[in-house]
Amino acid sequence: MEKNKIAPLLKGRVEIANYKDQELLEYSNNPFIEALPAIFSEDNILEQFTRYPIVDYTEKSKNKNLRHHMIKRIKNFIQPLPDHFIIESKLSTIIRRGYLARNPMDKTYFERLKILNDIQSIKQEERDDILNQNMEHIRSTADSLSIIGISGIGKTTTIERLLLMYPQIIKHEEYKSRALSRTQIVWLKIDCPYDGNLSTLCKNFFKAIDDLLGTRYLEKYGYLNRITSSMMLHMTSLASMYGIGVLVIDEIQHLINSKNDPDEMLNFFVTLTNTVGIPTVLIGTFKALKIFKRDFRQARRAGSEGNIIWDRMSKDSDEWDFFIETLWEFQWLKNKCELTQELKDYFYDECQGITAIAVNLFILAQERALNTDNEKITKQIITKTSKEDLSMIQPMIKALKTNNRTEIMKYEDITINLDDITFRHKNNLQLSGRIKEMAKNEEKLFELKRNNMVENLILDLNSLAIFNELTQTEIENLVNTVVNKFGIDDEYNVIKSDTIKKALNMNEKKKHDKSNNTLLYEEKDLRKIYELAKNKNIHVYEILKEKGYTRDSTQELLKVE
Repeated sequence: MEKNKIAPLLKGRVEIANYKDQELLEYSNNPFIEALPAIFSEDNILEQFTRYPIVDYTEKSKNKNLRHHMIKRIKNFIQPLPDHFIIESKLSTIIRRGYLARNPMDKTYFERLKILNDIQSIKQEERDDILNQNMEHIRSTADSLSIIGISGIGKTTTIERLLLMYPQIIKHEEYKSRALSRTQIVWLKIDCPYDGNLSTLCKNFFKAIDDLLGTRYLEKYGYLNRITSSMMLHMTSLASMYGIGVLVIDEIQHLINSKNDPDEMLNFFVTLTNTVGIPTVLIGTFKALKIFKRDFRQARRAGSEGNIIWDRMSKDSDEWDFFIETLWEFQWLKNKCELTQELKDYFYDECQGITAIAVNLFILAQERALNTDNEKITKQIITKTSKEDLSMIQPMIKALKTNNRTEIMKYEDITINLDDITFRHKNNLQLSGRIKEMAKNEEKLFELKRNNMVENLILDLNSLAIFNELTQTEIENLVNTVVNKFGIDDEYNVIKSDTIKKALNMNEKKKHDKSNNTLLYEEKDLRKIYELAKNKNIHVYEILKEKGYTRDSTQELLKVE
């Protein structure tokens, strides 16, 4: 991957505002809050967060070449753990509390927008002081959260999974019989640029808004001769105008690579939260702690809702037991390997409680076992897989395994127990027990299996990239309809085949309807010309020239001569 390549934008669903009565008085009479989903219960989180691969145990009799592909389904495995519930609770809180002082029905909302607009004409060196003075009487209820953890523990996966539980865009039209034409962006996630450059971060922000809304802010505010301070100001204006509920910045350890002072970017995050009132979530590896410890104010403001230091699972924890016991169920080998305590401990030694390594090791071990006569995972296979297939990370694993501080410090992304860490997130044993209890409930398992089947089918349909006429919502509705028709234990490939067939029919019907609609226009109707160009996948100019609406400029010049 190119170092400066922008990561694909995480996109969620778009909804028309549906206002809900609030159980908490302070959240009432605020359309930005009332349009959000109800506050999630633990049951809601478990159902929506969990992702298990589809396992049809009749598949174990299929050919090895097919089962090799089936094993890859484990890549989608996500097991909810106590950390996930705590992060969801904090995310839910900062989104709602951030809207308390940004009620679009309140005059201060528009006053804030006016101040941000007016200040653009003021000299750069005077902006911060004037901004603070003018905003002083407008309270900010925004908080911030920092999630710092070992690489591969699942920080990004967790936050993305939690964000997708919320709609990303909510369109408001009317609230309590009053007109409210407003587009609300509930969440936006962007990556800190690899070079740690603040200008690039601003451009990533503009591009993300453009990708979501079809606007042209990158072109308008992000061209080359724009100074960074101006782009930052436009960024804060847009964040306020579109009511961004939370701005998530991932990979903040890249600030270390910046040729500029990283404090400038951190100061920007503080201003965004304190003055403009936009909640922020900063995510990074332990390398990012170097940034925060340079300035106590930055460290405190970068985590006003708390700093979560997310370390690997410990060997003797309920968390690790639950995780590996659940993962171990997903085997496509003819001979299932039972998980003994000895094997559990041995597997931990090879992955050191890091979720991403554990999942990959389990996949690769199955692939190796698939090519043996016995088709069974053994300690020898795990050892060989770890040594040969995960050879690049062996020095890091060894450093963690031996707890050699000198060696550990060589790998900044896995550095743990730094002297200035004053908070370490503890496992909530009571919550672990609650998760186990819910996961064992037969009705919940049925719902989980159904949801996982739906998600896997949606992923499969999207990966085919052949349903160009269907919206994401139409695909999701179709999948839900098909899954409801089948039994939850029916063979996955049968359900998938039926879904693809129906999606193809629907796609063709929409394409045909679009073609017929084009014919309804009169011959000279510009709408028909536009539709013809779109259907032929050519520029509309070519059709206009063909129909005689435009002429070749070269020929016209020759006539004049």
